[in-house]
Amino acid sequence: MTDLLTKVLDAHGGLDRYRSISTMTLDIEYSGPFWDFKGHPDFAGTEQVVADLHSQKISQRRPDGRTVEFDRAKSLVTVTSADGTILDKLENPRATFEGYTSETKWGLAQMAYFRCYATWHYLPEPFLFAWPGASTEEVAPWVEDGQSWRGLDVTFPDHVDTHNETQRYYFDDDGLLRRMDYQPVVNGYSPTAHYVTAHTKIDGFVVPTKRNIYIRQEDGTPDRSWIPIELTLSNISIK
Repeated sequence: MTDLLTKVLDAHGGLDRYRSISTMTLDIEYSGPFWDFKGHPDFAGTEQVVADLHSQKISQRRPDGRTVEFDRAKSLVTVTSADGTILDKLENPRATFEGYTSETKWGLAQMAYFRCYATWHYLPEPFLFAWPGASTEEVAPWVEDGQSWRGLDVTFPDHVDTHNETQRYYFDDDGLLRRMDYQPVVNGYSPTAHYVTAHTKIDGFVVPTKRNIYIRQEDGTPDRSWIPIELTLSNISIK
């Protein structure tokens, strides 16, 4: 484990604290034009989310009762109505994005899959970096607005669905996550700069609560003329 990773894990609550908890329940407000662009404007809004912090399993329920669920172990995503009717489902959902570009519209279960795997991935970070099969390497820092953030490349094991296999994370002097760079395979490897602008501490566990996701330009800077996706987390509980 690198010195940077050790610092980061400690800053977010420590491995012992992470190992003592199992589930996070919270509300997430999803906003931005991305959902409409992909053909599903009703995916913008607030959902109640329940996530297993030690296996890639997550459910999201919106106020009208529609629920999306993803279980990586089963390689299955389902979308059900309030009365339990299955609206759409996909087995091995990731394979259905083969050949897609950033312009391709998505089906209902595909959109559910994207939001489920991505949201889940954000919740156990950075402890996910210490999972068996994951590897890390410190890289050059990123300097922005007079601040220098230490960089960490993380390569994830095959049994975790991610945006792409190796992603880059940047941390401030306190060891808190400030930015992550990736290129989602499901969206035609579109370069992305993902910022965390707020954190909160819940029972000793530090959770990023505001995320803004931008298109990453060729020089690495974000295109701040618009924000394709925004996430706001609230009403967080951990057990």
